[in-house]
Amino acid sequence: MHRLLDRRIIFVGGKGGVGKTTTAGALALMAADAGRATLLVSTDPAHSLGDVFDTQVGSTETALSPNLTGMEIDPEGEAERHIDTVKASMKSLVTPKMYDAIDRQMELARHSPGTMEAALLERMADLMVDAKRRFDLLIFDTAPSGHTIRLLSLPEVMAAWSDGMLGYRDRSQKLGTLLTMLGRDQAAEDEFGVLGGATEAPDNSRDGRIHDILLARRRKFHRARALLTDANITAFLLVINAERLPILESKKTLDLLKTFDVPVAGMIVNRLLPANAEGAFLRKRRLQESRYRDEIDRTFSELRRFYLELLPHDVHGISTLREIGASLATQLDHADGPG
Repeated sequence: MHRLLDRRIIFVGGKGGVGKTTTAGALALMAADAGRATLLVSTDPAHSLGDVFDTQVGSTETALSPNLTGMEIDPEGEAERHIDTVKASMKSLVTPKMYDAIDRQMELARHSPGTMEAALLERMADLMVDAKRRFDLLIFDTAPSGHTIRLLSLPEVMAAWSDGMLGYRDRSQKLGTLLTMLGRDQAAEDEFGVLGGATEAPDNSRDGRIHDILLARRRKFHRARALLTDANITAFLLVINAERLPILESKKTLDLLKTFDVPVAGMIVNRLLPANAEGAFLRKRRLQESRYRDEIDRTFSELRRFYLELLPHDVHGISTLREIGASLATQLDHADGPG
């Protein structure tokens, strides 16, 4: 865990409202202050990165401090660009009479479940591969756990889909060659309007474009998957509160991360009551919190745990993030063994 910031990619995740953005911001600022060029990216549709840094952050890169750049990915905007790209690719493979059908299908796809998540993952995959050219560290402030798990599983799903499509294309090409050898008549287009349909001799230009598109997507998601599962490059950091629901969700999240072989570097237990907080109400809260802390220590004993106290004021601005970072840095410096 003490080598956490030496990695190239860090995911900060957990249940909604546990303080992921604050933690991600503090870690990013620590890395930037240490001289590492850092890109902090929010993938949560309910963006709060700009609020935490007390500045305006959008879908383009924004300077947050020396060595630190921030960006909020807009899932709807990414879905729009994704649909437009797919539509253009499909239209390049069919006759004009099929354009209206493609437009209708793409409009349906625009509102289909999973479209925004697929587009968001594609953007994240691009950043994971390309950010290393300009940044030393990429930190993702992720959406709540359920969304994140689906995003982390998509590289495997999409790569398998692309592999299947490439296999289908190869089989179709072999079938076309066989039909040609049998002397079958060839048509300019099939009944679906696809140029050089199944009965036509393979068109190298068309097939080449299909092959390149599918191969590029397969390579992209295979690369993303390889990065996600490389413990020397990537780490997932769970953020949790000492409360029942975050504990339950974190159990599920940890199990799923293990299923997909995503390396988990540790856990930050956030917003603990300060020891000097006074009053009967706070004593009762602290007693309940103590029981949940014990449960966290038992349940997540395999993970290194780091603790942050509840602040007496709102979290916003670089000075507050540095205050949180200083507490984390002290604990990171005293972590024993490899991270």
